[in-house]
Amino acid sequence: MGGGKLQHESECWDLGYTCVAGVDEVGMGCLAGPVVAAAVIFSKGTEIPKGIDDSKVLSAKRRNELDVFIRESALAVSIAWAGVDEIDSINIYQAARLAMKRAVEKLDPLPDFLLIDGRAKVDLKVSQKSLIKGDSLSVSIGAASIVAKVYRDKWMCALDEKFPGYAFAKHKGYGSREHRLALQALGPTPLHRKSFSWTPV
Repeated sequence: MGGGKLQHESECWDLGYTCVAGVDEVGMGCLAGPVVAAAVIFSKGTEIPKGIDDSKVLSAKRRNELDVFIRESALAVSIAWAGVDEIDSINIYQAARLAMKRAVEKLDPLPDFLLIDGRAKVDLKVSQKSLIKGDSLSVSIGAASIVAKVYRDKWMCALDEKFPGYAFAKHKGYGSREHRLALQALGPTPLHRKSFSWTPV
């Protein structure tokens, strides 16, 4: 097996776990759109694509390439999300945890251990470990961050056509200057999180 940071996965395998899932989310800091989570399981012995890392440090082109490789080589990949109404109702942190829980529950086979990016835990009776900067420390979490980012970016590009004038395809819902100028001029859409504040330009 090659091409990744497998220390944490290897520790789990050595303890007898066989389905170790990396879990991550994207979109927590956005002003608009859902928070999307992904979960990825690699089998022990799988040849893992080189270059898997925190999705934020990769170019869009490289993320898209790796997304294909991950889906082809992983034992299981799943994606789930929490929508804007849920974010506004239960807060973004809880919505991200909910999205991650949903992603884990959709895996087939179900995992027996979770490696989760950040400090969060998932409300499931599965052994789990949270890793700060996990998307750069664990190949499974890094893969999940890539899959989630590619999926969410495509979703926001599609929404750009439905809600023209906000440049969602460009900033993907994050609070860029262009996005905040559009909010000033046009007001919020149903995609915008009412519980989030933004600073006018």
